[in-house]
Amino acid sequence: MGFASIGTDTGGSIRQPAAYCGITGLKPTYGRNSRFGIIAMASSLDCPGPFARSAEDVAIIQEIIGGHDPLDSTTVPNKIFSAENITKNLKLKTKNHSLNLKTFKIGLPKEYFAKGLDSRIAGKIDEAKKVLEKLGAKFVEISLPMTDYGLACYYIIQPAEVSSNLARYDGIKYGFSADKLKTSFSTTLEAGNEKLKTLVDYYNFNRAQGFGAEAKRRIMMGTYVLSAGYYDKYYKKAMKVRTLVIEDFKKAYEKVDAILTPTTPTMPFKFGDKVKDPVQMYLEDIYTVTANIAGIPGVSIPCGYVENPKSEVLNSKKITNPSVGEAGHKSQITYLPIGMQILGPQFGEEIILSIAHQYQQETDWHMKSCNI
Repeated sequence: MGFASIGTDTGGSIRQPAAYCGITGLKPTYGRNSRFGIIAMASSLDCPGPFARSAEDVAIIQEIIGGHDPLDSTTVPNKIFSAENITKNLKLKTKNHSLNLKTFKIGLPKEYFAKGLDSRIAGKIDEAKKVLEKLGAKFVEISLPMTDYGLACYYIIQPAEVSSNLARYDGIKYGFSADKLKTSFSTTLEAGNEKLKTLVDYYNFNRAQGFGAEAKRRIMMGTYVLSAGYYDKYYKKAMKVRTLVIEDFKKAYEKVDAILTPTTPTMPFKFGDKVKDPVQMYLEDIYTVTANIAGIPGVSIPCGYVENPKSEVLNSKKITNPSVGEAGHKSQITYLPIGMQILGPQFGEEIILSIAHQYQQETDWHMKSCNI
C-alpha cells in the first residue's frame, strides 16, 4: 500500500473521497501547488493536493509539492509551508497566540447544519467538537449566507471553464483520436449510418467517442452559459456571487481562526447508486464547493463510523469496537466512515492541519484499516 497519493480538487474531489474512505485529504489554497502537467478542467478552481492516513502525513507531502513554479503563473511565491509546524504547533503564531487550541476560536456556520444533513453525520461532528473543546478550542456560531448560492454559482462557473478548456481536444493535436481505433479518416470511416467526410465530422466523432457522459453534460452546460444570449444572465451573475462568497469568508475569518463543517451531507453510498441522477450527485458537493470558489484551504479528516443499516460490505469497514478504534476482521457488522471538514483562511494550511493533527492525537479514527 502507498504512503500517500495526489489528486485534484475542483469542487471537493479530494475532500469527499477522503471522507468516504476514512482518510485525510487536503485541498490547499489556490496557488499553493503547481497545476503544471495536469489536464485543466476548471482553471480557476482546480487544486492539486495530497491524500494520506493522517494530517501529519498529508503535511509532509504538502511541504514537498508546494511552492512557486515558473511554469504555472498562478502559483504564489514566498509562501512557505512547514510540516514541522504541524507537529510542533506551539511554534506557530496566529493572532498573537500559539496554536495550541487554547483561546482558539472555531466557527460553526449555521448554514452547514441545516435541513438535509444526515443526523448521523451531525452527531459525529458534535462528538468531534467536544474533543476539540477539551483541548481548549472555543466554538462560536457564525453565518455564511452565500452558502445557499454556492452550488448554483459553482455549476455555472465550473462547466463554463470545462467547456473552454476541453475545446482543444479535437483528436488531432490533443486527446482521443479515431486512429487509436485503427481507423483512418482518409479512407472514410463508418460512424453508425454516417460517413466522416469533413474535418468537422472527424472532430465530432473523436469528441463523441472520447468524452464520457458527465464530461459531455458539463461541456453542454458551459457552452450554454457562455453563449451570447445567456452570458450576462448566468455567467456574469455567477462571477458576482463568487465575489460575495469570498467576502463571506473574509468576514468570518475576522471573528474566527478556522471553520468546522461536515464534508458531505450524506453517508457513503453504494457504487453507482447516484450516477443515474446527476442532480443528486451535484448536491453532494454542497459543503465543499465554496472553498474552491473562494480559493481557501480545506482538509477532511475522519471523525467516526456508524453502522451500515444495509450491512453491505462494499465501501465499508469491519471494526470490532468502533468506540475505541480497534480494527479487526471478526465482526460481521460493517461500519461506514464519516468525515469532517476544517476550513482556513488563504494560506492557512498550517492552521487547519495543526487542528486536524491535534484532534488525531486524541482519537484514532484515522488509524482504522479496510478489511480487504
